[in-house]
Amino acid sequence: MKYIKYFIVGCFFGIILVRSQVISWFRIQEMFRLQSFHMYGIIGSAIVVAMVSIFILRRFSVKTISGEPITIPKKVFHWGNIYGGLIFGLGWALTGACPGPLFAQVGSGFLVVGVTLLSAIAGTWVYGKVKDRLP
Repeated sequence: MKYIKYFIVGCFFGIILVRSQVISWFRIQEMFRLQSFHMYGIIGSAIVVAMVSIFILRRFSVKTISGEPITIPKKVFHWGNIYGGLIFGLGWALTGACPGPLFAQVGSGFLVVGVTLLSAIAGTWVYGKVKDRLP
C-alpha cells in the first residue's frame, strides 16, 4: 500500500502519454520521416521544462523531502552515449516504442508491443551481464 501514490502517478502519466498521442506508432513514424512537428514539440517542451527545473534546483538549493541536498553531477562525454543513442533511435524507429510509452502502449491494448517489451527486458538483462567487459 505504501507504493499506491507511485501507481496513481504512473497511471496519470500513462493517460497523458495516450491523450498526447506520444504512444502512437504513426506519430513516431511521422517524426522519423520529418513529416510532422508534433513529437518534436513534445520532446522540445520536455527539454525546456527539464532545463527550468534544473535551474530552479540549483539556484535555490532545493532539498529532498527528507532534507538531503539535491546534487546533479556533471556529465562527462563518453562515446558509448553516441553509440547507445544511435541504437536506441534505430530501435525506436523500427518498433515505434521507447521505454516511457512502452508500458502505456501495452496498457492501451496494443499487445504486439509485448514483443518490444520482452526485447527491452532481454536487452537490459544482457547489458547487465556484459557491461563489465564493454570498452
